[in-house]
Amino acid sequence: MRVLVVHNRYRSGQPSGEDRVVDREVALLAGAGHVVDRFERRSDDIAAMPLPRRAAVPLLVPWNPAVRTELRDHLLATVPDVVHVHNTFPLLSPSVVAACADAGVPLVATLHNYLQVCPSGTLYRDGAACTACVGGSPVPAVRHGCYRGSRVASVPMALNHAVNRRRWWSGVTTFFCISDAQRRVLLDAGMPGGKLVVKHNVVDEPASRRAGPGEHVLFLGRLTVEKGVRLLMTAWDELAAAGGTGLPLVIAGSGPLEDEVRGWAAGRADVRVAGLQDPAGCADLTARATAVVVPSTWLEAFGLVVVEAMAAGVPIVAAGHGAPAELVVDGVTGLLHEPGHAGSLAAALRAAVADPDRNARMGAAARLRYEEAFTPAAGLDALVAGYRSAISPAPGVPV
Repeated sequence: MRVLVVHNRYRSGQPSGEDRVVDREVALLAGAGHVVDRFERRSDDIAAMPLPRRAAVPLLVPWNPAVRTELRDHLLATVPDVVHVHNTFPLLSPSVVAACADAGVPLVATLHNYLQVCPSGTLYRDGAACTACVGGSPVPAVRHGCYRGSRVASVPMALNHAVNRRRWWSGVTTFFCISDAQRRVLLDAGMPGGKLVVKHNVVDEPASRRAGPGEHVLFLGRLTVEKGVRLLMTAWDELAAAGGTGLPLVIAGSGPLEDEVRGWAAGRADVRVAGLQDPAGCADLTARATAVVVPSTWLEAFGLVVVEAMAAGVPIVAAGHGAPAELVVDGVTGLLHEPGHAGSLAAALRAAVADPDRNARMGAAARLRYEEAFTPAAGLDALVAGYRSAISPAPGVPV
Protein backbone atom coordinates (compact mmCIF):
# COMPACT_ATOMS: atom_id res chain seq x y z
CA MET A 1 0.00 0.00 0.00
CA ARG A 2 0.92 3.64 -0.42
CA VAL A 3 0.49 5.38 2.93
CA LEU A 4 0.84 9.07 3.78
CA VAL A 5 1.54 9.75 7.46
CA VAL A 6 0.50 13.21 8.70
CA HIS A 7 1.98 14.39 11.99
CA ASN A 8 2.98 17.53 13.87
CA ARG A 9 6.10 16.57 15.84
CA TYR A 10 6.44 17.77 19.41
CA ARG A 11 9.20 19.99 20.73
CA SER A 12 12.48 18.12 21.11
CA GLY A 13 12.78 19.49 24.65
CA GLN A 14 9.57 17.62 25.50
CA PRO A 15 10.21 14.02 24.41
CA SER A 16 6.98 12.57 23.11
CA GLY A 17 5.66 9.05 23.15
CA GLU A 18 3.55 10.01 20.13
CA ASP A 19 6.64 10.82 18.07
CA ARG A 20 8.11 7.45 19.01
CA VAL A 21 4.92 5.65 18.01
CA VAL A 22 4.84 7.42 14.64
CA ASP A 23 8.48 6.64 13.87
CA ARG A 24 8.04 3.02 14.92
CA GLU A 25 4.96 2.53 12.72
CA VAL A 26 6.63 4.15 9.71
CA ALA A 27 9.60 1.82 10.12
CA LEU A 28 7.31 -1.21 10.46
CA LEU A 29 5.39 -0.34 7.30
CA ALA A 30 8.51 0.40 5.27
CA GLY A 31 10.16 -2.78 6.49
CA ALA A 32 7.15 -4.78 5.29
CA GLY A 33 7.42 -3.31 1.80
CA HIS A 34 4.75 -0.63 1.96
CA VAL A 35 5.50 2.79 0.47
CA VAL A 36 5.37 5.39 3.23
CA ASP A 37 5.45 9.15 2.70
CA ARG A 38 5.37 11.81 5.40
CA PHE A 39 3.65 15.18 5.62
CA GLU A 40 4.98 16.77 8.80
CA ARG A 41 5.47 19.96 10.74
CA ARG A 42 7.78 20.42 13.72
CA SER A 43 6.93 22.48 16.77
CA ASP A 44 10.67 23.23 17.13
CA ASP A 45 10.31 25.44 14.05
CA ILE A 46 8.06 27.91 15.87
CA ALA A 47 10.96 29.45 17.80
CA ALA A 48 12.75 30.37 14.55
CA MET A 49 9.73 32.07 13.00
CA PRO A 50 9.61 35.88 12.65
CA LEU A 51 7.71 37.41 15.54
CA PRO A 52 4.52 38.29 13.57
CA ARG A 53 4.27 34.76 12.20
CA ARG A 54 4.98 33.24 15.59
CA ALA A 55 2.27 35.39 17.16
CA ALA A 56 -0.20 34.16 14.54
CA VAL A 57 0.31 30.46 15.30
CA PRO A 58 -2.54 30.25 17.86
CA LEU A 59 -4.91 31.74 15.28
CA LEU A 60 -4.18 28.83 12.93
CA VAL A 61 -4.80 26.09 15.50
CA PRO A 62 -8.50 25.71 14.58
CA TRP A 63 -7.90 26.07 10.84
CA ASN A 64 -4.85 26.49 8.60
CA PRO A 65 -5.98 27.15 5.00
CA ALA A 66 -2.42 27.01 3.63
CA VAL A 67 -1.98 23.49 4.99
CA ARG A 68 -5.26 22.42 3.39
CA THR A 69 -4.06 23.60 -0.01
CA GLU A 70 -0.56 22.15 0.34
CA LEU A 71 -1.77 18.76 1.55
CA ARG A 72 -4.51 18.54 -1.10
CA ASP A 73 -2.00 19.25 -3.85
CA HIS A 74 0.38 16.67 -2.39
CA LEU A 75 -2.37 14.06 -2.28
CA LEU A 76 -3.43 14.70 -5.86
CA ALA A 77 0.19 14.44 -7.01
CA THR A 78 1.11 11.26 -5.09
CA VAL A 79 -2.28 9.44 -4.86
CA PRO A 80 -1.80 7.39 -1.67
CA ASP A 81 -4.20 4.59 -0.80
CA VAL A 82 -4.78 5.94 2.69
CA VAL A 83 -3.78 8.87 4.92
CA HIS A 84 -2.92 8.22 8.56
CA VAL A 85 -3.05 11.33 10.76
CA HIS A 86 -1.64 11.48 14.28
CA ASN A 87 -1.18 14.94 15.82
CA THR A 88 -2.26 18.16 14.06
CA PHE A 89 -1.49 20.65 16.88
CA PRO A 90 -0.42 23.39 16.49
CA LEU A 91 0.86 23.84 12.92
CA LEU A 92 -1.28 21.51 10.82
CA SER A 93 -4.84 21.92 12.18
CA PRO A 94 -7.97 19.91 11.30
CA SER A 95 -7.75 21.38 7.80
CA VAL A 96 -5.99 18.11 6.98
CA VAL A 97 -9.39 16.40 7.21
CA ALA A 98 -10.79 18.73 4.54
CA ALA A 99 -7.73 18.18 2.33
CA CYS A 100 -8.31 14.43 2.36
CA ALA A 101 -11.96 14.97 1.44
CA ASP A 102 -10.89 17.31 -1.37
CA ALA A 103 -8.63 14.61 -2.82
CA GLY A 104 -10.99 11.71 -2.14
CA VAL A 105 -8.47 9.76 -0.05
CA PRO A 106 -9.68 7.69 2.96
CA LEU A 107 -8.42 8.96 6.29
CA VAL A 108 -7.62 7.09 9.50
CA ALA A 109 -6.54 8.80 12.71
CA THR A 110 -4.80 7.54 15.83
CA LEU A 111 -6.21 9.09 19.01
CA HIS A 112 -3.27 9.46 21.36
CA ASN A 113 -5.25 11.41 23.97
CA TYR A 114 -8.74 12.81 24.59
CA LEU A 115 -8.62 15.91 22.38
CA GLN A 116 -11.72 14.76 20.51
CA VAL A 117 -13.84 15.32 23.62
CA CYS A 118 -11.71 17.62 25.82
CA PRO A 119 -9.99 20.88 24.72
CA SER A 120 -6.92 20.11 26.83
CA GLY A 121 -6.88 16.45 25.80
CA THR A 122 -6.50 15.11 29.34
CA LEU A 123 -9.96 14.95 30.98
CA TYR A 124 -8.08 16.23 34.03
CA ARG A 125 -8.19 19.48 36.01
CA ASP A 126 -7.04 20.58 39.45
CA GLY A 127 -5.84 17.13 40.40
CA ALA A 128 -9.00 15.25 39.46
CA ALA A 129 -10.90 13.86 36.49
CA CYS A 130 -12.95 16.48 34.64
CA THR A 131 -15.69 16.01 32.04
CA ALA A 132 -17.10 19.56 32.10
CA CYS A 133 -16.69 20.02 28.32
CA VAL A 134 -17.56 16.49 27.22
CA GLY A 135 -20.58 16.51 24.95
CA GLY A 136 -21.18 20.22 25.43
CA SER A 137 -19.68 23.69 25.26
CA PRO A 138 -15.90 24.13 25.70
CA VAL A 139 -16.43 27.36 27.67
CA PRO A 140 -15.40 25.69 30.97
CA ALA A 141 -11.95 25.01 29.50
CA VAL A 142 -11.47 28.74 28.93
CA ARG A 143 -12.90 29.70 32.30
CA HIS A 144 -10.52 27.36 34.11
CA GLY A 145 -7.52 27.98 31.83
CA CYS A 146 -7.20 24.26 31.18
CA TYR A 147 -4.46 24.59 28.57
CA ARG A 148 -1.15 25.56 30.21
CA GLY A 149 -3.03 27.23 33.05
CA SER A 150 -3.92 30.17 30.80
CA ARG A 151 -7.36 31.39 29.75
CA VAL A 152 -5.87 33.15 26.73
CA ALA A 153 -3.97 30.05 25.59
CA SER A 154 -7.10 27.95 26.13
CA VAL A 155 -9.20 30.01 23.69
CA PRO A 156 -7.76 28.47 20.45
CA MET A 157 -8.07 25.00 21.95
CA ALA A 158 -11.69 25.60 22.90
CA LEU A 159 -12.50 27.09 19.49
CA ASN A 160 -10.84 24.16 17.77
CA HIS A 161 -12.93 21.78 19.86
CA ALA A 162 -16.17 23.63 19.13
CA VAL A 163 -15.86 24.08 15.36
CA ASN A 164 -14.03 20.91 14.31
CA ARG A 165 -15.37 18.09 16.46
CA ARG A 166 -18.09 17.09 14.00
CA ARG A 167 -15.72 17.56 11.06
CA TRP A 168 -13.41 14.94 12.54
CA TRP A 169 -16.22 12.54 13.34
CA SER A 170 -17.69 12.68 9.84
CA GLY A 171 -14.45 12.99 7.84
CA VAL A 172 -12.40 10.19 9.39
CA THR A 173 -13.16 6.64 8.24
CA THR A 174 -11.50 4.86 11.19
CA PHE A 175 -10.26 6.08 14.55
CA PHE A 176 -7.55 3.94 16.13
CA CYS A 177 -8.03 3.97 19.91
CA ILE A 178 -4.86 2.96 21.71
CA SER A 179 -6.71 1.11 24.48
CA ASP A 180 -10.17 -0.21 25.17
CA ALA A 181 -10.26 2.03 28.24
CA GLN A 182 -9.86 5.06 25.97
CA ARG A 183 -12.45 3.70 23.54
CA ARG A 184 -15.06 3.36 26.30
CA VAL A 185 -14.52 6.96 27.40
CA LEU A 186 -14.84 8.26 23.83
CA LEU A 187 -17.90 6.12 23.14
CA ASP A 188 -19.61 7.43 26.28
CA ALA A 189 -18.76 10.96 25.11
CA GLY A 190 -20.77 10.48 21.93
CA MET A 191 -18.17 9.54 19.33
CA PRO A 192 -19.41 7.19 16.57
CA GLY A 193 -18.84 3.68 17.90
CA GLY A 194 -18.63 2.10 14.45
CA LYS A 195 -15.50 4.11 13.71
CA LEU A 196 -13.65 3.39 16.98
CA VAL A 197 -11.21 0.48 16.65
CA VAL A 198 -8.77 -0.57 19.37
CA LYS A 199 -5.19 -0.82 18.12
CA HIS A 200 -2.65 -0.95 20.92
CA ASN A 201 0.70 0.72 20.58
CA VAL A 202 3.62 -1.68 20.43
CA VAL A 203 7.30 -1.49 21.34
CA ASP A 204 10.43 -2.96 19.81
CA GLU A 205 12.26 -5.90 21.29
CA PRO A 206 14.55 -4.32 23.91
CA ALA A 207 18.30 -4.49 23.55
CA SER A 208 18.46 -6.16 26.95
CA ARG A 209 16.04 -7.79 29.37
CA ARG A 210 16.20 -8.10 33.11
CA ALA A 211 18.63 -10.74 34.28
CA GLY A 212 18.31 -11.20 38.02
CA PRO A 213 16.21 -9.49 40.68
CA GLY A 214 16.90 -5.90 39.64
CA GLU A 215 18.49 -3.13 41.63
CA HIS A 216 16.02 -0.24 41.90
CA VAL A 217 12.41 0.86 41.64
CA LEU A 218 12.00 3.01 38.53
CA PHE A 219 9.74 5.92 37.65
CA LEU A 220 10.24 6.86 34.01
CA GLY A 221 8.21 9.70 32.54
CA ARG A 222 7.34 13.35 32.49
CA LEU A 223 7.55 15.03 35.88
CA THR A 224 4.01 16.40 36.17
CA VAL A 225 1.21 16.17 38.69
CA GLU A 226 -0.97 14.00 36.44
CA LYS A 227 1.83 11.45 36.05
CA GLY A 228 1.64 10.94 39.81
CA VAL A 229 5.08 12.22 40.79
CA ARG A 230 3.88 13.99 43.94
CA LEU A 231 1.83 10.94 44.88
CA LEU A 232 4.95 8.79 44.46
CA MET A 233 7.02 11.10 46.66
CA THR A 234 4.42 10.89 49.42
CA ALA A 235 4.22 7.10 49.13
CA TRP A 236 8.01 6.77 49.18
CA ASP A 237 8.18 8.90 52.33
CA GLU A 238 5.68 6.52 53.94
CA LEU A 239 7.84 3.57 52.96
CA ALA A 240 10.98 5.26 54.26
CA ALA A 241 9.31 6.01 57.60
CA ALA A 242 8.48 2.30 57.91
CA GLY A 243 12.03 1.18 57.16
CA GLY A 244 12.13 1.44 53.37
CA THR A 245 12.17 -1.27 50.72
CA GLY A 246 15.88 -1.98 50.67
CA LEU A 247 16.05 -0.56 47.14
CA PRO A 248 16.58 2.99 45.88
CA LEU A 249 13.97 4.84 43.86
CA VAL A 250 15.27 6.13 40.51
CA ILE A 251 13.29 8.97 38.92
CA ALA A 252 14.10 9.56 35.25
CA GLY A 253 12.54 12.33 33.20
CA SER A 254 12.00 16.06 33.09
CA GLY A 255 9.10 18.42 33.40
CA PRO A 256 7.54 21.23 35.44
CA LEU A 257 8.09 19.46 38.77
CA GLU A 258 11.77 18.69 38.21
CA ASP A 259 13.07 21.31 40.67
CA GLU A 260 10.58 20.13 43.29
CA VAL A 261 11.63 16.51 42.79
CA ARG A 262 15.33 17.33 42.99
CA GLY A 263 14.76 19.34 46.16
CA TRP A 264 12.88 16.45 47.73
CA ALA A 265 15.57 13.96 46.76
CA ALA A 266 18.55 16.09 47.82
CA GLY A 267 20.67 14.41 50.48
CA ARG A 268 18.71 11.14 50.41
CA ALA A 269 20.46 7.82 49.91
CA ASP A 270 17.24 6.08 48.91
CA VAL A 271 16.42 8.32 45.91
CA ARG A 272 18.32 9.16 42.75
CA VAL A 273 17.12 11.66 40.15
CA ALA A 274 18.52 10.56 36.81
CA GLY A 275 17.10 13.41 34.71
CA LEU A 276 16.10 13.17 31.07
CA GLN A 277 17.39 10.01 29.39
CA ASP A 278 17.87 9.06 25.75
CA PRO A 279 16.20 5.83 24.53
CA ALA A 280 19.25 3.73 25.33
CA GLY A 281 19.39 5.14 28.85
CA CYS A 282 15.68 4.46 29.38
CA ALA A 283 16.09 0.88 28.19
CA ASP A 284 19.07 0.31 30.49
CA LEU A 285 17.28 1.70 33.55
CA THR A 286 14.22 -0.43 32.77
CA ALA A 287 16.24 -3.63 32.35
CA ARG A 288 17.89 -3.03 35.75
CA ALA A 289 14.62 -2.36 37.59
CA THR A 290 12.98 -4.59 40.17
CA ALA A 291 9.70 -2.85 39.40
CA VAL A 292 8.52 0.05 37.25
CA VAL A 293 5.99 2.36 38.90
CA VAL A 294 3.26 4.18 36.91
CA PRO A 295 1.19 6.07 39.52
CA SER A 296 -0.76 8.30 37.10
CA THR A 297 -3.58 10.32 38.62
CA TRP A 298 -5.20 10.98 35.22
CA LEU A 299 -6.80 8.41 32.92
CA GLU A 300 -3.84 7.35 30.81
CA ALA A 301 -4.95 6.54 27.27
CA PHE A 302 -2.16 3.99 26.97
CA GLY A 303 1.22 3.78 28.70
CA LEU A 304 4.31 3.00 26.64
CA VAL A 305 6.35 2.71 29.84
CA VAL A 306 4.12 -0.17 30.95
CA VAL A 307 4.67 -2.13 27.73
CA GLU A 308 8.40 -1.35 27.69
CA ALA A 309 8.63 -2.81 31.20
CA MET A 310 6.75 -5.91 30.03
CA ALA A 311 9.15 -6.32 27.12
CA ALA A 312 12.09 -6.22 29.53
CA GLY A 313 10.47 -8.78 31.85
CA VAL A 314 9.90 -6.28 34.67
CA PRO A 315 6.69 -6.20 36.75
CA ILE A 316 4.70 -2.98 36.96
CA VAL A 317 3.05 -1.15 39.85
CA ALA A 318 0.35 1.05 38.34
CA ALA A 319 -2.75 3.04 39.19
CA GLY A 320 -5.88 0.94 38.82
CA HIS A 321 -7.66 3.13 36.29
CA GLY A 322 -7.37 4.10 32.64
CA ALA A 323 -5.27 2.01 30.25
CA PRO A 324 -2.76 0.75 32.86
CA ALA A 325 -5.58 -1.16 34.55
CA GLU A 326 -6.19 -2.83 31.18
CA LEU A 327 -2.52 -3.50 30.42
CA VAL A 328 -1.48 -4.81 33.85
CA VAL A 329 -3.01 -8.07 35.05
CA ASP A 330 -3.21 -7.46 38.80
CA GLY A 331 -1.21 -10.01 40.76
CA VAL A 332 0.04 -11.67 37.56
CA THR A 333 2.13 -9.18 35.55
CA GLY A 334 2.26 -6.54 38.27
CA LEU A 335 0.17 -4.87 40.94
CA LEU A 336 -2.52 -2.20 40.78
CA HIS A 337 -3.02 0.42 43.49
CA GLU A 338 -5.97 2.61 44.36
CA PRO A 339 -5.68 5.71 42.15
CA GLY A 340 -4.57 8.83 43.99
CA HIS A 341 -4.02 6.98 47.28
CA ALA A 342 -0.46 7.21 48.61
CA GLY A 343 -0.93 4.48 51.20
CA SER A 344 -2.21 2.04 48.60
CA LEU A 345 0.71 2.87 46.31
CA ALA A 346 3.18 2.36 49.16
CA ALA A 347 1.65 -1.02 49.98
CA ALA A 348 1.80 -2.12 46.33
CA LEU A 349 5.43 -1.08 46.01
CA ARG A 350 6.32 -2.94 49.20
CA ALA A 351 4.52 -6.06 47.99
CA ALA A 352 6.15 -5.89 44.54
CA VAL A 353 9.69 -6.04 45.89
CA ALA A 354 9.30 -7.96 49.16
CA ASP A 355 9.14 -11.46 47.65
CA PRO A 356 11.86 -12.05 45.01
CA ASP A 357 10.29 -15.30 43.79
CA ARG A 358 6.90 -13.67 43.24
CA ASN A 359 8.57 -10.70 41.59
CA ALA A 360 10.38 -13.05 39.18
CA ARG A 361 7.11 -14.82 38.32
CA MET A 362 5.40 -11.51 37.61
CA GLY A 363 8.30 -10.40 35.45
CA ALA A 364 8.13 -13.61 33.41
CA ALA A 365 4.36 -13.24 33.01
CA ALA A 366 4.80 -9.62 31.92
CA ARG A 367 7.27 -10.70 29.25
CA LEU A 368 4.83 -13.37 28.01
CA ARG A 369 2.04 -10.80 27.78
CA TYR A 370 4.32 -8.59 25.68
CA GLU A 371 5.07 -11.47 23.33
CA GLU A 372 1.37 -12.25 22.94
CA ALA A 373 0.05 -8.76 22.22
CA PHE A 374 2.57 -5.93 21.96
CA THR A 375 5.32 -7.00 19.56
CA PRO A 376 6.06 -5.10 16.32
CA ALA A 377 4.59 -8.01 14.32
CA ALA A 378 1.28 -7.70 16.18
CA GLY A 379 1.28 -3.95 15.64
CA LEU A 380 1.95 -4.27 11.92
CA ASP A 381 -0.88 -6.76 11.46
CA ALA A 382 -3.35 -4.48 13.25
CA LEU A 383 -2.18 -1.43 11.33
CA VAL A 384 -2.51 -3.03 7.91
CA ALA A 385 -5.90 -4.52 8.78
CA GLY A 386 -7.11 -1.08 9.81
CA TYR A 387 -5.90 0.46 6.58
CA ARG A 388 -7.52 -2.22 4.42
CA SER A 389 -10.81 -1.77 6.25
CA ALA A 390 -10.69 2.00 5.69
CA ILE A 391 -9.86 1.59 2.00
CA SER A 392 -12.65 -0.96 1.41
CA PRO A 393 -15.11 -0.78 4.32
CA ALA A 394 -17.40 -3.73 4.83
CA PRO A 395 -21.00 -3.30 3.62
CA GLY A 396 -23.11 -1.48 6.16
CA VAL A 397 -20.14 0.02 8.03
CA PRO A 398 -20.61 3.80 8.41
CA VAL A 399 -17.89 5.94 6.89
